[in-house]
Amino acid sequence: MTAPSTFGPSSEARNLHWLLTNLVEEVPGILSVAVVSSDGLLLLSSDPDLAMARTDSPEGARTVGASGARAEKRTGPRGSAADLATVVSGIGSLTIGAAKLMDYGPVRHTMVAMDEGSLFVMSISDGSLLGVHGSADCDMSVVAYHMALFVGRAGHVLTPELRSELRQSMENKALESESTGSPR
Repeated sequence: MTAPSTFGPSSEARNLHWLLTNLVEEVPGILSVAVVSSDGLLLLSSDPDLAMARTDSPEGARTVGASGARAEKRTGPRGSAADLATVVSGIGSLTIGAAKLMDYGPVRHTMVAMDEGSLFVMSISDGSLLGVHGSADCDMSVVAYHMALFVGRAGHVLTPELRSELRQSMENKALESESTGSPR
């Protein structure tokens, strides 16, 4: 693993962030994405106010609606990546408990379809979860397919060192936002 430097995140963190950005920008209907650690802490988010500094786009994450047109900034439940992370962590814990109770093996993914949106939760590795908030008209099979691709690509690089770096980066962003009084 490349150690983080004073110049920004490690190459692994940048690559993981690039994968997340592509997931949001390339899959119609995805409104926001969060990667959550096994203990429920937000590691990575598509929320432009909390996401790591990017080198690929000055305007940060934008959502793409089902029609392919750029949408207004709507990043998730109540617009907060922390809210999405909380919901993803809770659903992950609930389904893991249900699987243990029923003795059906580990949970691979969970989909919740609502009148005005969808929620997808998929295991990444070591208890980490990928959560996606989708629009009501998203194609659930397309979203699930692209999530599986993300998990396949990200699962082996999400090492304890990288999780620690991502967690520290999110904590630093939160502290910066609090100290300036506004989101970054």
